Amino acid sequence: MKPGVLVVEDDAKTAELIRLYLDRDGYPVTVARNGREGLELARRHQLGLVLLDVMMPEMDGLEVCRLLREESDVGIILVTARTDEVDTLRALDLGADDYVTKPFRPRELVARVRAVLRRRGANEAAEECELEFGRLRIDGRRHEVRVDGVDRRVTKKEFQLLVTLAKEPGKAFTRLELLEKAFGFNYEGLERTIDAHVRNLRKKIERDAERPEYIETVYGVGYRFAEHRDAP
Repeated sequence: MKPGVLVVEDDAKTAELIRLYLDRDGYPVTVARNGREGLELARRHQLGLVLLDVMMPEMDGLEVCRLLREESDVGIILVTARTDEVDTLRALDLGADDYVTKPFRPRELVARVRAVLRRRGANEAAEECELEFGRLRIDGRRHEVRVDGVDRRVTKKEFQLLVTLAKEPGKAFTRLELLEKAFGFNYEGLERTIDAHVRNLRKKIERDAERPEYIETVYGVGYRFAEHRDAP
């Protein structure tokens, strides 16, 4: 049986259209008409994915996304009429897995749902790993990153980025490749989010973030994880 999908949408016609197409594709669907109801239903039900409209009464989709991501690893797609890049970056930083702008094609939306669920399953499988590089240890099962035995708290996206790089030491990735491989996005213009995540990671795992020994900058290309790191 396919995982359940919660549709949080205050427009009844739009909610019904999404429900109809998801139902045809075999997904059990629950509908909420405002952000607060959506958050309550998401907390009560075992779900695979939540489709969130951004502009909603009582609690907007961005706030629901933020609260859900603090307590759950459920897939999240934001549906928005906004096309401003700042809003998009904020949505991704809050932990959304994808976003769709209105007006949208229902079949495309269903395809995005499939893609996010497939990608999250692949990420979970990829994180079933243990990697060790000198002072640095990455434990996928525990979702832990330790440096000199000390747990360094990293976000979900920071962890995905680190695992993507560390699984292929020496390989130079472009920012666009890292967006697609680590986060599932391939939208040009969002590459700068990779720089922000790399900066945060370096602060957490490097002795000196200005002279990194793990995540190296490849000028004119992007980033790579350094090869042959031995314990000091």
